[in-house]
Amino acid sequence: MKLREGVEWAVHCCMNLSWILPDRAVPAVRLAEFHDLPTAYLNKQLNALGRAGIVSSRSGPRGGFRLGRAPEEISLMDVAAAIDGSARAFLCTDIRHHGPAGDLAGPAVHRTTCTVAQAFAHAELAWRHRLADRTIAALADEVRRADPAVPDLVRRWFDQA
Repeated sequence: MKLREGVEWAVHCCMNLSWILPDRAVPAVRLAEFHDLPTAYLNKQLNALGRAGIVSSRSGPRGGFRLGRAPEEISLMDVAAAIDGSARAFLCTDIRHHGPAGDLAGPAVHRTTCTVAQAFAHAELAWRHRLADRTIAALADEVRRADPAVPDLVRRWFDQA
């Protein structure tokens, strides 16, 4: 399962926004600056998060982005789906029925689901469940446990605007 780098960027931005006061919006340029990311590309990721209701945006001089719902309500799967979509990672083209393999297979094989497709579907389902079970709040708590100063340092950095 390969996710684009935009998913990583989006998760980090959501975690950073979870430490910002809820009434404060952070401009995309500041979010990009914090991790030395290209603003235009990050803005596309933030807009995708906005369409999914994960962040909300406000225009104007005090505008920017903030979380659209509580960090406990945002799963990693929500973020991944917002950025990369929810299409299945493995698409079976049923090659077992093509060429000589198709001629050798008996009628029972033609009526059953492809074993390869089943294996990949089970793995993908497990992967999606793991991402759905992890929230932005849980990640933020892990970071906080590893270094209790991080949330305050992040908040202060964004307050320096």
